Amino acid sequence: MAKAASRALKARSPEPPPSEERGGNGIQVLARAGSILRTLESHPNGLSLGQIAKSVGLARSTVQRIVAALMAEDFVTSTGPGQVRIGTGLLRIAASVGANSTDIIRPHLIALGDDVGETVDLSVLSGGSVVFVDQVPGRQRLTALSAVGERFPLHCTANGKAVLACFSPDESTELIEKSLADHPDFPLANRKRLMDELNDVRRTHLAYDLEEHGAGISAIGTALIDHFGRPVAVSIPVPTQRFLENRDDLAERLLGFRRRVESILSR
Repeated sequence: MAKAASRALKARSPEPPPSEERGGNGIQVLARAGSILRTLESHPNGLSLGQIAKSVGLARSTVQRIVAALMAEDFVTSTGPGQVRIGTGLLRIAASVGANSTDIIRPHLIALGDDVGETVDLSVLSGGSVVFVDQVPGRQRLTALSAVGERFPLHCTANGKAVLACFSPDESTELIEKSLADHPDFPLANRKRLMDELNDVRRTHLAYDLEEHGAGISAIGTALIDHFGRPVAVSIPVPTQRFLENRDDLAERLLGFRRRVESILSR
């Protein structure tokens, strides 16, 4: 059914006007395609062509032409008549680009998990979220686990705050707005307190979530910049009572991990 919808969408797309889609305006078309893909990045369940057009400020017919071209490369895929989401072609490219950093960090992630005995998560920035891309489960009887691929808010999680602190105040403010839009179930209680907290994270390289994202679970996180200039975050979620008992020790071990991996990523 999805393929039929895809074919129907392509069939309705008129030939691109030479003045708009070819020659000197090719860069403009690429920029517009990039805007469409960034919009879809924040909406994993997909958007209609009309919603995309409104978000990027283009005519629906222009969006339809560009989406048809992206669909031909599997960069977007149909989720129904006139509705699309990020496609497997783009995901394959993203995975190949990110694999190097993940592979480099993985042995150190395992060592950190062995060291602290708790769950250790690796996550990356995606729109207004951090997405878990790797995890080392804890050895404790009661542990905090989240599925790889799960999306968490930036503004109320340890890994999210660690990522936010990698950006300037203006850039982090922009990302916070995206996070609030993507995760409406987690309102921001105090914006000034969060901005002050991010300043502390920039200084200490440690971010905290004290039951902000979920009752009974607290976490500590840090973020590094990988070979591609992107922030990657490592966090340790722990049942709150055990977290409070071991907070200083977890901080020391996480900073040790950070120093080791940072020296490797900076080569």
